[in-house]
Amino acid sequence: MAETTDAPPDAAPEVPVAGAAPAADPATDPGAENGFIAPVPMEEDPAELFAGDSGTLDAEVRTVLVRLLQRRFLTAERNRAQWRTLLDHQQVIESRLHDLFVHLVVDHERGVAYKKQVRSAELDVPVLLRDDAYSRAETLVLVHLRTVFQRERGAGETSVRVDVEELEQTALTYFDPDDTNVATRQREIRAAVTRLAKDGLIEEESEGRYRVTPLVEVVLSNERLAELRDWLRAQAAHTGEDGAA
Repeated sequence: MAETTDAPPDAAPEVPVAGAAPAADPATDPGAENGFIAPVPMEEDPAELFAGDSGTLDAEVRTVLVRLLQRRFLTAERNRAQWRTLLDHQQVIESRLHDLFVHLVVDHERGVAYKKQVRSAELDVPVLLRDDAYSRAETLVLVHLRTVFQRERGAGETSVRVDVEELEQTALTYFDPDDTNVATRQREIRAAVTRLAKDGLIEEESEGRYRVTPLVEVVLSNERLAELRDWLRAQAAHTGEDGAA
C-alpha cells in the first residue's frame, strides 16, 4: 500500500527543540503583556461546510470517505478524480475507517479500493459491514465470468466480453434439467447479471453485450474459483444421479 507524506489534520504541531522562542513584543502583540497569545480572528478559522460543522477534512476527502462506505468498490477507471483524492489522502482516510473497525484495501495494480470488516478473536468488534452473499444464480454467473476472464487474459486478451445469452445458457446447465419452470430461472439469471453490473464486475457496452472488469479477480480469487468449480461439478453429478434413479 502506498504511503503518503500528508500528516493527519489532527497531528500535533512540531515543538522546537533548539533554543527558546523569542519573547513576544508588546508593541506588535497586544496580548503579550498579559502573558497570552492573541486570538486568531474568526474569519481566519477553517470554513464550515454546514452549520455546526466540526469536521476537519476537506469536502472532496469527505466525499471519498462516504463513497467508500456506500459502495462495494471505488475504481480508478470509473472515478478518476476520487481515486486521485484517495491516493493523496490515503493515510487520513484509512485512519477514519479504522475508527469504525473497517480496513481499507487499495489494489494499485487493478486500480480498485474496497473495505473489509475488521474481525478479531482478542477484541469484541462491533460489526458495521454486512456479509451480503451472492445468490445461487449470481454465483453461477460470477463463476462463468471469472473463468472466461482467466482464460482470455491467459491467451493475451486485454479486454474480455460476454453476451447475456451466453451467461444465461451456461448458468441454466447447473439447474435441475427436470425443472420445467425455465422462465423463472431465466429471470433469476437476468437479475443476477443486473446486480453484477451494478457492483461493477461487468459493464454493458451495447444491449446484451458486457465487458468483464478486473473486479472479478478481486471478488473471486483463484482458490475460491477452484472451490466453487468443484462444488458445481459435485452438484451436477448429484443431480445426474438423482435423474438416473
